[in-house]
Amino acid sequence: MSTANDRPPAATGPAVVLVGPPGAGKSTVGRVLAARLGVGYRDTDADIEATAGRPIPDIFVEDGEEHFRALERAAVRDALAAHPGVLALGGGAVLDDSTRAALAGLPVVFLDVGLADAVRRVGLDAPRPLLAVNPRARWRELMEQRRPLYTEVARAVVVTDGRTPEEVAEAVLAALGRPAPQAEDDAAGMRQQR
Repeated sequence: MSTANDRPPAATGPAVVLVGPPGAGKSTVGRVLAARLGVGYRDTDADIEATAGRPIPDIFVEDGEEHFRALERAAVRDALAAHPGVLALGGGAVLDDSTRAALAGLPVVFLDVGLADAVRRVGLDAPRPLLAVNPRARWRELMEQRRPLYTEVARAVVVTDGRTPEEVAEAVLAALGRPAPQAEDDAAGMRQQR
């Protein structure tokens, strides 16, 4: 299912911004989208780890969530300003008011996923600091808190349950009103043959 809000397309900034909970497929779908669009891919979680020089779970344990969120806010701000390709944001990035404001008007897609698919994709021992204790219950709590925020910033919502990354990428392009590059190539070929 895809739904779209009435927001004008952005003139600058990323080609697509993906938001959603852990296990939604942001990283995997982001890489597929970038390849289809012929643009670069960037993940703000990877940016944070590169800047901090350590994995996100270590930042949470050693410095706390507040410090991590400050790093995340800076990473998102920098990526939105500098990256023209596909950008995947960490699951909690939308918690920050300034991040939500910065996303206004951008081609943001909320990749929505149900608990069963999220658990299957993330696994129960994956290094997700906010899901460390009772991951299923905690995931539900996070979604109750974040779903309205994901929906607020998104131009479109794409449900990923039961879909391959390629199918989700196609749904993202369709939800944003962007034909798949193959369809554009086919249309150009048809025009040249006339």
